[in-house]
Amino acid sequence: MTDTQPIKTVTALRYVQPLREGGSLPAVVDTDDGLYVVKFRGAGQGPKALVAELIAGQLAQRLGLPVPELALVEINSSFGRSEADPEIQELLRASHGTNLGLRYLDGAFNFALPVGGPLLDEEFANRLVWLDAYVTNPDRTHRNPNLMIRDRTPWLIDHGAALYAHHDWSRVDRNRIRSSFPLIRDHILLGSATRIEETDAAMTALLTPAAITEIVNRIPDDLLIEPRAGDALGEGAQSDPAGARQRYTDYLTIRLEEPRAFVAEIVRARAAEAASPRTPRGVRR
Repeated sequence: MTDTQPIKTVTALRYVQPLREGGSLPAVVDTDDGLYVVKFRGAGQGPKALVAELIAGQLAQRLGLPVPELALVEINSSFGRSEADPEIQELLRASHGTNLGLRYLDGAFNFALPVGGPLLDEEFANRLVWLDAYVTNPDRTHRNPNLMIRDRTPWLIDHGAALYAHHDWSRVDRNRIRSSFPLIRDHILLGSATRIEETDAAMTALLTPAAITEIVNRIPDDLLIEPRAGDALGEGAQSDPAGARQRYTDYLTIRLEEPRAFVAEIVRARAAEAASPRTPRGVRR
C-alpha cells in the first residue's frame, strides 16, 4: 500500500476497558463502527500526541507499513459517566470532542524479537527504521517495541511520542528540523536495517509535497489549538489551524531536504551496533 486511507469519524458509545500499559490511559471503546483503541485528548501531552499519532500513522500507510485503521472518535459530554474510577472519569471529562482511535486488533499479541523476528522481512525493517528516524519516534525499543502481531503480520502502534519538537515550536529552527536523531541507536530493528540508503531513495520518492500536504490537511481543526506564550493548554488558547498545519508541513518537508542527517545517523548507529552488539535487556541473564 502506498496511499493513505480516508479517515472516518465515529461516535463513542461505550467505554469497554482501560489499557494501562502506558501512562496516558488509552482504552478499548465501542463505537458506532465497532471497537477501537482510543487515545484521549485529555491525557498526557494533550492533543499534540494525537496529532503525532495521526501524522505518523498516515506516513506509515503511505510507506507501505501496516497500521490499524485510524479514525476520529467523537466523545460527547455524557460518555463514561457511569465509570467508577475517578481517574478515568476525570480523563473522559477532559476529552469531550475529537479524539483518535485505532481499530482494535482482536487476537493480536505484543511483539518480542526472539519470537516475532522471523515474521519481519528486511524491507519491513528498513522502512520502519527510516520512518521512525524521520518522525523522531523514540518509542520502538527492545523495552517497548510498539509492534503487535496478528495473523503473522506486524502492526505499528503508538506514535504519540513522535514529532516531539512540536511541543515547543518556538525553539524549532531549520537546524533543529534537520537534526540527526541519535536515539535511533536504540531502535529494536536497527540491526536489520541493512539497506538504508536504497530504502531512503524509495521512501523519499513516495513522500511528495502533495502527499505530505494531504496527510497534514486531514488533521481536524480542534486538535490544532495552540496556547498563547506562557499559558497552559486551554488557558488563553488561540486557534490558528492554517498556521499550525503550515508548521507541520514545513517540518516534514524540510526534514526531507538533502543531505538527510537522520539517514546518515542510521548508517552510523548500525555500524556501531554491528561492531559492538548489545544484548537486549529483556534477554539478559
